[in-house]
Amino acid sequence: MKIKQLLTLGLAGLMMAGLATTAWAKMKYTTKIPASVITPDTMETRIGTLNFVSGVPTEETAQKVWDQLDFARAVEVMIMTTPAASLQGFRKGIQKWGPDNETMIYWDGRLDSKGLLLTGNTTVVYTFMWIDLKDGPMVMETPPNVLGIIDDAWFHYLCDFGDAGDDKGKGGKYLLVPPDYKGEIPTGYFVKKSKTFGHWLAMRGFMKNFEPDPVVKNMKEHFRLYPLGSAPKEVNWVNTAMQDFSTLHAQDATFFDEVNTTVQEELNSAQDAEMLGLLRAIGIEKGKSFQPDARMKKILAEAAQVGTAVQRSIIWRNRDESVVMWPGSKSWEVGFAGGSYAFEHDGVSLIDDRVRFHFYATGITPAMVKPPIGAGSSYVIGLRDAKGNALDGSKTYRIHIPPKIPAKRFWDITVYDNQTRSLLQTDNPYPGVTSIDKATVKNADGSYDVYIGPKKPDGKVNWIQTDPSKGWNMLWRIYGPLQAWYDKKWRPSEIEMVK
Repeated sequence: MKIKQLLTLGLAGLMMAGLATTAWAKMKYTTKIPASVITPDTMETRIGTLNFVSGVPTEETAQKVWDQLDFARAVEVMIMTTPAASLQGFRKGIQKWGPDNETMIYWDGRLDSKGLLLTGNTTVVYTFMWIDLKDGPMVMETPPNVLGIIDDAWFHYLCDFGDAGDDKGKGGKYLLVPPDYKGEIPTGYFVKKSKTFGHWLAMRGFMKNFEPDPVVKNMKEHFRLYPLGSAPKEVNWVNTAMQDFSTLHAQDATFFDEVNTTVQEELNSAQDAEMLGLLRAIGIEKGKSFQPDARMKKILAEAAQVGTAVQRSIIWRNRDESVVMWPGSKSWEVGFAGGSYAFEHDGVSLIDDRVRFHFYATGITPAMVKPPIGAGSSYVIGLRDAKGNALDGSKTYRIHIPPKIPAKRFWDITVYDNQTRSLLQTDNPYPGVTSIDKATVKNADGSYDVYIGPKKPDGKVNWIQTDPSKGWNMLWRIYGPLQAWYDKKWRPSEIEMVK
């Protein structure tokens, strides 16, 4: 009897199990699910093994994913907000010499290599200041015969003044209006309403025969900055020639503190909502303290390293053929890639072109994209030798500049440190050669040869000294480019290594 009962119970159990199996295997409204939408229980990925239970990540997997997402977003933030950090670096450099709205730094001659700032050149007189509109509109009176730019705190273009500005190089009165201003706008000004309170001002004046005094005198006599409704006021001019200071942004985790400064000081309306969302995702949000915990500090430190590597790869190992200046060239690349000062084309952001520019250089204006024939300036970057190798400070190179140079004004070659993207520091504080220097050697046929290396070649030659311990790059500048330049019918040689 017991055996029969056991057999009966066993059979019943098997039947129930079979029914249960059948029920679980196929419900009444079961459909075929495409394999492409199923999350497997285990995934092997670049961030390790990821485990799921019926599509739900385990706690360990979720933490691994969040760490990766925070890292990826932080890298993207560094790539996207370098323009803002760059200006915070410049602002701190200016503030070393005095407060915002009052301090204009300048060089009483050629820009020298003691101060660190992105890709300046040694043939013009530079001045810089930081303008803050948080207390209301400011009147700016500008000098004649200068090239001036004002960019906002996110490094978006606000206006030109001087030769490329509304005053057409005659000098004029500009009214700079903050984003929240509700007052009446008076007449008699070139009115520029901004989306930000903070602004970077750069002004250049051109010397004749390397004589800076008349240029500086013109600037000091005519430039004024003062609140609307107040009397004209001269700013404090600080000569920073041969002074040791930096205007460069950080490349470690303190980069994110620089960007946080911009976020806290400016209105959210000054920046794209998606960008602000990325910043918020890593803890940077207007009105809130940026205090990453130990986990996030570690992530931000690594993200800064990778973000820097990304930007340097975009410059020195760019994979976009459109940046090549002349077909087949391994040495030369377009200075201002993308053809847009806003880095946009057909409604699409040119992210890599923007990264490339802002990590390497400074100053945004439409006049840099394609100036009128015979006006403005055009830049080309020399990054590698004729074989495509990075330029080595321990080796000597030659650039041949053919005759009939299509420049209405002059040309210039300037050499920079790969690390700082600032003027290369050697025994000569002016690492450049230019056609307006009477000492520059011209060949009998009107051509030039420029040697760049650690030791001066024999004879009377044009030579730019390098540091054997440092890599370098250079900019070819042409001022007042003529039609032959834009038609690419003329070009300097490749950067050839010589013995």
